[in-house]
Amino acid sequence: MPDLPHLLAFIAAGWLLNLTPGPDVLYVVTNSLRSGVRAGIVAGLGITAGCFVHIFAAAVGVGTLMATSAAAFTVLKYIGAAYLLYLGVRMVLSRAAPPTDLDKAAAAVSGERSLQAIFLGGFWTNVLNPKVALFFLAFVPQFIAPGADDKALYFVLLGVLFNLNGIPVNVGWAVAAGWMARRGAVQKGMHWLDRAAGVLFIGFGLKLAFTDAPAVRAGH
Repeated sequence: MPDLPHLLAFIAAGWLLNLTPGPDVLYVVTNSLRSGVRAGIVAGLGITAGCFVHIFAAAVGVGTLMATSAAAFTVLKYIGAAYLLYLGVRMVLSRAAPPTDLDKAAAAVSGERSLQAIFLGGFWTNVLNPKVALFFLAFVPQFIAPGADDKALYFVLLGVLFNLNGIPVNVGWAVAAGWMARRGAVQKGMHWLDRAAGVLFIGFGLKLAFTDAPAVRAGH
């Protein structure tokens, strides 16, 4: 494991990266605006669960396969892009809901099935994005000593630490968005916020679809 200064640098870098707006942050904020803080937190937990898949997959070599196999990367890339496009189009075409109290809206979505759908949405948003796997493969090894005996174990430990550090950030985004949703102007424009978020998801999907596969080194 890295020494204390390097470990603190790893934690600080993780927080900054998790604060950067992207599909994950947008998914948390959108659900929190629409359905309350609880829904936003559940969305964040789904994203965290999806990241765990990439962490353990990278540790056993699946992530390396995607980094070196253009075919594997392309298949997952198009599946992930299609899912982001589906989310975006659904939000853009959604109909405006009748005016209602935010607390009632939050209660309506608090059923097990609705929260499960939000969780799974965050989960698949991450699992189907090969760029998440490539991120872990590029970022985490920088903090593993070259002479470490079990690099895979250290990779998992640092990946788990990075993932757990992201939970407070996601909760913070959910709380902030939930607070904004209680402002009258935001409630009145919620339908347009959904459409704007949908356009962003479509943009993320198109960006992922046109992402080039990583260059394959000779001999792989």
